[in-house]
Amino acid sequence: MAASETNVEFNSDGLKLSGVLHVPDTPAPGERRPAFVVMHGFGGYKDGPEHRAQARILCDWGYVALRIDFRGCGESEGERGRLIVEEEVRDAIAAVNFLAAHDAVDAERIGLYGDSMGACVAFRAGTDERVAAVIGSGGFGDGARTFRAMHSAPGAFRAFLDRLDEAKRHYRETGETRKISRFDIVPIPEALRTHLGPGALMEFSYETAQSMYESRTEDYVAEIAPRPFLLIHPAADQVVPASESYEVFRRAGQPTELYLTAGEDHFPLSGKNPQSPLIIKMWLDRFFPVRKDR
Repeated sequence: MAASETNVEFNSDGLKLSGVLHVPDTPAPGERRPAFVVMHGFGGYKDGPEHRAQARILCDWGYVALRIDFRGCGESEGERGRLIVEEEVRDAIAAVNFLAAHDAVDAERIGLYGDSMGACVAFRAGTDERVAAVIGSGGFGDGARTFRAMHSAPGAFRAFLDRLDEAKRHYRETGETRKISRFDIVPIPEALRTHLGPGALMEFSYETAQSMYESRTEDYVAEIAPRPFLLIHPAADQVVPASESYEVFRRAGQPTELYLTAGEDHFPLSGKNPQSPLIIKMWLDRFFPVRKDR
């Protein structure tokens, strides 16, 4: 059977979520493969360049891969611009359940791969007993610490907090949710914005920013052990500081590995640098190979 890409749908909290399922060549009839849920970052979508590339790379290596739109993103149902961390965690587990029921998938060998905010979701969802491996690229463990680093210009962090407080006050007084610009929440440098893709959301509810700010997924990562856990982060990341992955690593159990890469930025697969794929492939061959007997 030739490798295939199929549009699929699955449910999470009564919402219909959209995904694309990548199934690799199957050399033996009925063989079940390990699989990954591939999760996009903040306000991204499954057809973004990073996530399409990662799913196809995993499929080329022999893994089934399901790249998904979180609720409210891409082609999935849900309120646009309202993205809550715990709700995205439930979406990730719903995707695991979908893969576990698929004929091509070994239900005991399903991993999570997340970029940026998707990595934060993986850190939390990876504690679920059905998850067999976790890969997080460019994620963060503490929202307040990360937002302080992101808004590092003089007065910028105070202005961010004031904007949140004003939006909350407006909601209490009017019942209306005030939208906040993507770049007022996460100030991505101009040179990196082309990597977002045309389907990325550009405005969000204040609840989205509040959820991210209050997120402390690093409090959960010790529970991933003894399952294999890979952290990978561009050392000079201009969006999420690499120190965030180090803080997650400090709190994780074993086996956990952390790689800081040179010559890459927050969207490593959007460029031509092969470091990240090579590191991931090396790690998979050691800790989560396609065939158990390898």
